Amino acid sequence: MEKSMRGNAHKYGKNVDTDVIIPGKYCNIIDQAELGKHALEGLDPEYTTKMRPGDIIVADTNFGCGSSREVAPIAIKGSGTSAVIAKSFARIFYRNSLNIGLPIFESPEAVDGIEDGDEIEVEPASGVIRNITKGRDYQAAAFPPFMQSLIEAGGLQPYVEKRLAEMKAPA
Repeated sequence: MEKSMRGNAHKYGKNVDTDVIIPGKYCNIIDQAELGKHALEGLDPEYTTKMRPGDIIVADTNFGCGSSREVAPIAIKGSGTSAVIAKSFARIFYRNSLNIGLPIFESPEAVDGIEDGDEIEVEPASGVIRNITKGRDYQAAAFPPFMQSLIEAGGLQPYVEKRLAEMKAPA
């Protein structure tokens, strides 16, 4: 897994649902990069033009609520966003994010301490979230080694494919 991720914060409020993360009219797009061009279009139509690869979404509670569309975290990842930090996530969005290899972190203190545009750095292995702009550190739960490997592989499917190939390799 990447040692750290660094980018500017794009801050949003409570209950950001999957319908605004990726509007339904785009859910038939298969290409991740093409889908990423429409990330957050229903909430912030300028998101993909103002964000830079590596930037990080910071949101309040219940991020990813609504329908269980797996394309929501795929769109975020496809946009070049490196991670999402929130006070809490909808359960299905949380699992879908990990399944497709999008790192997400729960840290109410970080969300309260980060402003839109702040430069932040996240260390996935330790769960440390650094607000470079303000010189403050926050803690999120670190991913266990298994989940770090799953995210590093790019999600559940590539992880399983890699493990199966390792099992078939001659000893």
